[in-house]
Amino acid sequence: MIMDNNNSKEIINSRIAKELNLNYQHVSRVVSLLDEGNTIPFIARYRKEVSGGMTDEELRLLWEKLSLNRNLENRRADIRRLLGELGVLTPELEDAIGKALNVTELEDLYRPFRPKKRTRATRAREKGLEPLALIILKGEKDPEEAAPYYQDEERGVMTSLDALSGARDIIAEIISDEPKLHQWLRELIIKEGVIAVSARGAGDSPYEMYNDYREPCRKIQPHRVLAINRGEKEEYLHVKIEIPEEKALPLIKKFYIRDIFTVKAKLHLEEAVKDSWKRLLFPSLEREIRHLLTQRSEEQALTIFKENLRSLLMIPPVQGKRILAIDPGLRTGCKIACVDERGKLLETAVIFPTPPRNEKEKAAKIVLALMEKHDLNAIAIGNGTGGRETEIFIAGILETHLQGLSYTVVNEAGASVYSASRLGQAEFPDLDVAERSAVSLARRVQDAMAELVKIDPRSIGVGQYQHDVNQKKLTEALDGVVEACVNEVGVDLNTASPALLEHVAGINKTVALNILAYREENGPFTSRNVLKKVPKLGPAAFKQCAGFLRISDAKNYLDRSAVHPESYDTAQKLIDMLDILPEDLGKADAIPRVDVRELTAILQVGEPTLKDILEEFKKPGRDPRDDLPRPVFKQGVLQLEDLREGMELQGVVRNVVDFGAFVDIGVHEDGLIHISELSDRFVKHPLDVVKVGDIVNVRVLSVKMEKKRISLSLRKAARP
Repeated sequence: MIMDNNNSKEIINSRIAKELNLNYQHVSRVVSLLDEGNTIPFIARYRKEVSGGMTDEELRLLWEKLSLNRNLENRRADIRRLLGELGVLTPELEDAIGKALNVTELEDLYRPFRPKKRTRATRAREKGLEPLALIILKGEKDPEEAAPYYQDEERGVMTSLDALSGARDIIAEIISDEPKLHQWLRELIIKEGVIAVSARGAGDSPYEMYNDYREPCRKIQPHRVLAINRGEKEEYLHVKIEIPEEKALPLIKKFYIRDIFTVKAKLHLEEAVKDSWKRLLFPSLEREIRHLLTQRSEEQALTIFKENLRSLLMIPPVQGKRILAIDPGLRTGCKIACVDERGKLLETAVIFPTPPRNEKEKAAKIVLALMEKHDLNAIAIGNGTGGRETEIFIAGILETHLQGLSYTVVNEAGASVYSASRLGQAEFPDLDVAERSAVSLARRVQDAMAELVKIDPRSIGVGQYQHDVNQKKLTEALDGVVEACVNEVGVDLNTASPALLEHVAGINKTVALNILAYREENGPFTSRNVLKKVPKLGPAAFKQCAGFLRISDAKNYLDRSAVHPESYDTAQKLIDMLDILPEDLGKADAIPRVDVRELTAILQVGEPTLKDILEEFKKPGRDPRDDLPRPVFKQGVLQLEDLREGMELQGVVRNVVDFGAFVDIGVHEDGLIHISELSDRFVKHPLDVVKVGDIVNVRVLSVKMEKKRISLSLRKAARP
C-alpha cells in the first residue's frame, strides 16, 4: 500500500493531521513506521516519542484514514488515466478531479464517461439523434422544425416524433450524468427525503413496528436502518425513499432551462427532465442514499461491537477459584466440568436435575461428591437452555449443603462455536461438544480474555445486527480489538495457548505453534532472548512481540516486566544510578522519586519511555484489568415472578445497543434499560454511561410476564 509519490504522501499526511487534529510531524513519522512494518500495539507502547503518545485507538483510526486516503488517491489516478485514454481529459476536468474530496465526488465526475450497457440513449445515438438532442439543450431553435431532418427509415426513425423521443432519451441520460446536479439532489434527499416502510404481506411479522413507518432520512437511527434492511432482505418489508417531485424538478430545470429558450425547446426539455428524474436520476440516487445510510449505520454498529467486545475481553480474571462448571441442558442433561485454579480439566460428569427426568437427588449427590473430591470452591452456570432451572437447583444445594460458597452465571455466547471447532477438538479430543463447552465456561470465569480469543469474535454476541453489517469490516474491526486488548494486558510466555499467542504483535499462527512446540520440547522459557531460537521468529518479529511476552518467574526482573529488550541497557543504567536493590524491584514504595526531565537528558532517552520504565520498576507487567469490576458471584436466586415495580437490584450489563443496555439481574431474562432511563441528564449514546461487564444498581420499572419483558432504570430523579 506504500505510494511512491512523495507529494501524494505529504498531501495525505497533511489531510489526516487536519481531520484528526494531530501534529503533522507525528502523523508523518507514524505513517513511516507503519510502512516499515511496525504493528500498532508496538508503536502505541514503544514509540511514544515518535507518535506524540497516540493511543492504540488513535493509531487504528489513523491507519483507517490512511487506507481510505490512499484508496482515494489510487482511484483519482485511475480515473485520470482512464479519461486520458479516452481523450476527454480537459484542463477543467483535470482540475475538478484534483479537487475532489472523496470517492463519491470522483465517481460523479467519471459517471458521464463510464462504459455503459446499451441504453435507450445509446440506441438513439446510434440512430444519429445526438445533434437533435444538442439543439434542444441549446434552446435557441424550434426542435420540431429540425426533427424531420433526422428521420431515417433504415435506422428506425420513422417520424419526427420518433426523432424527438430519441433526442429526449439522450438528454435524459446527459442530465442523469451531470456531477453538480447529482450533488445538489443528493443533498436535497438527505435533507428532506423520508424513509417510507410498509408491510409486504398481511401475516404476522417480527417487524410489525415498521408497518407503515416513516422517518426523515436525516433523523433515522442506525439500528432502525439495519432492522429495516433486514426486514426487507427477509421479504417482510417494502422500503423506499420519498421526496416530492415539486422540490426536485425545479433544481433540474434551473440547471438546464433558460428564459430565452424557445417555447418548444422548453417543452421538450421539461419532458426530458421528468423522464430523467423518474427513470434514471431518482432510482440511482435512492440506491446511493440507502447505501450511504447503511454505511453510516454499519460504522455505528461496528463502534458498539468494538466497545462491547473490549469490555468483555477486559473483565478481570478470577484467581484462585477451582470451579465446577455446568453447561445446562434438558433432555440431554447438564454436562459438568471440574477445573483447577489454572484451568486444567480434572473430571467431567452428566446430571439430570431438570425436566423431563428431574433426578434432583441423584444430581445433588454427584455435585457434592465432585465439590469435595476436587476441593472446588465456586460454581459457574451457563445461561443457555435449561440455565434457569439449573440455577435454581444449584442455589438449593448451596442453601442446604454448601453455605458460604457462591455461583456465577456465565454468558454462553460462542461456547458452542469453540466446542465444535478444530481447536476445541484438538484441545479435548475425548470430550463431547457439551463437555468442552462446560470447560470453556469455567475458564471464562478464570480469565475471560484467554478463553474468548479461541472464538471468532463475531460469534461472541456483543452487539446488534452482527450478521447485517459488512463481514470483512466486522472481522477487521473485532480482530483489531482482540489484538489491542491482548497486547495491552500482555501474555505469559510459558502458559499462553497458541490462540492467545497469535494475537500478540508480530506473531502469526505458524509462529504461535512454533513457540508452543519449542516450549514442549525444551521446557519453559527462561528469558526473552531464548525466543530468538524459535523457528520463523526472526529479528523483525522479535522486535514487535518481545515487550508483550512476559516470563513471570524469570531471573532477570526485566523479563517479567513490560520493558522492551531494546531498553534493557537504559533500564539497568537507571537501576544503577538510583541504587535500586534487586529485592526492591516490584515494590512501589522502594522506588525513589526522580526528576524525569533531568534523567532523560543524562540517559539520552525519551520522557515517555523513561516514565514507562520507572512504572515497571514499581509493578512489573501490571494488569490493566485489575481496576475493573469482577464477575458477580451470588448464593440466592430470583424468579421473574418475584420482581415488583420499584424493586432495586444489582445486575451485570450483558450487552449495549443503540437504544439502551441489557442487564442480567439474575432472573434468566435480561432486563432493558432504555436510553431514556440511563441517566437524569441527556444521553447521546448508552456507551457514554455503561459498558459490557459493568455492575449496576437498577430499579424495576415494569414487568410484562406474558412477554417476559423487564424494564429497568438507572435514573435517580424518579426514585421515591
